[in-house]
Amino acid sequence: MDARLNLFADPAMGKTLKYLASAGRVAAESTLPEATQELVRLRASQINGCGFCTDMHTKDAAAAGETQQRLNLVAAWREATVFTEAERAALELAEQGTRIADAAGGVTDEAWANAAKHFNEEELAALVSTIAIINAFNRLNVIIQQPAGDYQPGMFG
Repeated sequence: MDARLNLFADPAMGKTLKYLASAGRVAAESTLPEATQELVRLRASQINGCGFCTDMHTKDAAAAGETQQRLNLVAAWREATVFTEAERAALELAEQGTRIADAAGGVTDEAWANAAKHFNEEELAALVSTIAIINAFNRLNVIIQQPAGDYQPGMFG
């Protein structure tokens, strides 16, 4: 399988990826736990059917010490007992923020209030940014059919 467009050779796509990655630094430099960020990226990528990002964030999370059990259960987090209440709130916000078109009201007040119980304003901003940015990356990869499976942790810097 070949991608429809080479993300890494096309100058316009290169700029787009650079700016998106740069925007992601806000979350990386925040106090939002990296594990939470990776779980959110993974869940949004699963929902969006982005094989490349699912591969990337599963491997990045594992390389950062995430357990295989928790990675296996991200798609079924509601029934899993391995996530903290804060992680569950972040996963709920990620799902609702990813499925905006599926729900007439977008993100519910309840989901927002639950996230706000667990995260301060800086962390909420980082969480919202993470959700928005991973959704943008997912859409790029799904549209161009970026193949999945060859990602190695750290290969993009």
